[in-house]
Amino acid sequence: MAKVIIYTTRTCPFCVRAKQLLRNKAISFDDIDVSNDPEQRAALTARSGSRTVPQVFINDTFMGGCDELFGLERSGQLDQLTQA
Repeated sequence: MAKVIIYTTRTCPFCVRAKQLLRNKAISFDDIDVSNDPEQRAALTARSGSRTVPQVFINDTFMGGCDELFGLERSGQLDQLTQA
């Protein structure tokens, strides 16, 4: 099974949607909350080049945010990527 990491904040509705999609598909993931952690947010920005959340990584590859995650689902690629 693939390693999925999602960076989120507590008040982000897109983060809620992205995590719900993963849960509905029974895809386990590590949720890293950067709400009140400036060091973690800085590390995230350095890793992806973006400060927005959610940010989804599958096997250490940056997939994008909520829209991109749902796009992967629509195209059938999410299942392929997470079962690798």
